[in-house]
This record gives sequence, C-alpha cells and structure tokens, in this order.
Amino acid sequence: MAMANRNEGSKISSDINVTPMVDVMLVLLIIFMVVTPLLVQPGVVPVDMAKTDHPLAMPDAQKEDALLVAITHDGMIYLGSDHVALDQLATKLREKLDRRPDKHVFVKADARAKYGAVVAVVNNLRSANVEDIGLLTEQSKSVLPSPSPAGKKAELKT
Repeated sequence: MAMANRNEGSKISSDINVTPMVDVMLVLLIIFMVVTPLLVQPGVVPVDMAKTDHPLAMPDAQKEDALLVAITHDGMIYLGSDHVALDQLATKLREKLDRRPDKHVFVKADARAKYGAVVAVVNNLRSANVEDIGLLTEQSKSVLPSPSPAGKKAELKT
C-alpha cells in the first residue's frame, strides 16, 4: 500500500483578516464623535435647570463666547466658570460687555435656587446695561399629549 500524500496545509491562509477589526473601529469612532459634544463642557458650572414643557431654543447659549451666569442651589453665582460675589457681578459684567458688540447674557439657575437670588442677579444684569437676558431651561421628559382639535369631542370607549 502506498501512502497518500495530503497537502491540506497548503490550502490554509496565514494572513490576518483585518476587515472585521476596521468595521469595529469605525463604529467606535462614530459613537465617540456623536457622544463627545453631549459631554459637559469644561469650565461650565453644572446646574440642574428648571424643566419646562415648551422651552424656547437659544442656540447662542451654546457658543464658546456666550456669557453665562450660573446660580447654584446654594446661592453661589458664577460668571462663566469664575465665582463672583453678587455685589461684584455688575462691574465684572460691564468689563466683559465693553469689548462685545452684542449685549446678550444667559442665566442658568438651579431649579432649587431661591427666587430672590435669581431676581438679584437679573437686577445686577440690568444695572450693567444688558440688552437681552435669556433664562435657560431644559425640556421636561414627559410631554403632555396635545389637546384634541377644536370642534371634535374626545370620546371615551368603555
């Protein structure tokens, strides 16, 4: 009997298939590109803003050069990322507004902040000759269903 020669090893490819790895890396890249802008911006004071059903869009508040005044739940006031005393807010704000053509300031108040602290900040903004004050809020998670159109009665089926 003769021995049969088998050359099965010559059919196996020893090259590494990198296509699945490239696919996974591209998916991870896309995920990181989408998630990165959603992260908290460095230098911005985190505040739990009041929630509302119908907030107005204020895209200028997201710009890097936007003037943000934050009020935390314990009454601390921040101009950008710098802690500011209430009596110094108007003077520091005037210094920043002198170099700007637009006089827009956005106020981020914590939902648990005292009403008097927010009013005091708004009064200081007005004394600093701020032309436009934007009060920032967040979209509430539960949106109520829209009312039925006029003239149609909602019917309940039992």
